[in-house]
Amino acid sequence: MKHYPCILTIAGSDCSGGAGIQADIKTISALGAYAASAITAITVQNTCGVTGIHAVPPTYIQGQIQAVMTDIPPISVKIGMLNDAGTIRAIAESLHRFTPYYKYIVLDPVMVSTSGCKLIEDDAIEALTSLLMPLATLITPNLSEAEVLTGKRIATIPDMEKAAKELLAFGSQAVLVKGGHLNEAEMCDVLYIKGEDRSHLFSSPKIESRNTHGTGCTLSSAIATYLALGEPLEEAVRKAKAYVYQGILLGKDVHIGEGHGPLNHFFAPVPLKVNEE
Repeated sequence: MKHYPCILTIAGSDCSGGAGIQADIKTISALGAYAASAITAITVQNTCGVTGIHAVPPTYIQGQIQAVMTDIPPISVKIGMLNDAGTIRAIAESLHRFTPYYKYIVLDPVMVSTSGCKLIEDDAIEALTSLLMPLATLITPNLSEAEVLTGKRIATIPDMEKAAKELLAFGSQAVLVKGGHLNEAEMCDVLYIKGEDRSHLFSSPKIESRNTHGTGCTLSSAIATYLALGEPLEEAVRKAKAYVYQGILLGKDVHIGEGHGPLNHFFAPVPLKVNEE
């Protein structure tokens, strides 16, 4: 029996195509896997910012997840924008129900857009930490999100290491704190895996570009994809980081929109992988 490795992305829609579900599907497809989706919200946005958010009713979110799980079981689940507590509860219930159907969950706790728009309601943060983070293989907060979750200022790489270790208390198997906005010469992300006594640092040169819309969505989707393709967690993060770096590098001189444009997801597309059982 032949089948495609499937990744289910649960996230909001970005009508401009640079972030959210659209970025997830592009990433998963570019890396040679099959993308299925469950849309949590419809956003009105472009490269300049978000001007409206319309949440999908929780029963329809659960229906989308069930439809995929019972027909095209994913190996990995990527979770992105979750606007409210009702949405989070609906997803958590579905993931508990379909636990045998998937192996990995990568949770990107999206709270603020690249343009600075708040994307999550206050009561949703508590639901996120208590209901979804304990189910996650990996959570991928950026510096701002890690500061919200820890209640502490993060200004250095040692701060990131402390935050990553502290965030494990929410129950995930691993934490990746993204340091893209750190005031350093290089970009550095910090991975801390439960049960290990050290962190893993991933550094790369900073690229001067305004085309960074959707980088967080892209990174988390790439990690979920590489996990589904059989890579161990540290290597999945390493390969995903390299993919995002090349996507930014090879898209930095392209003009798309008047704000933060997207990276180049299809700089080197991989043919869709076919597995045999």
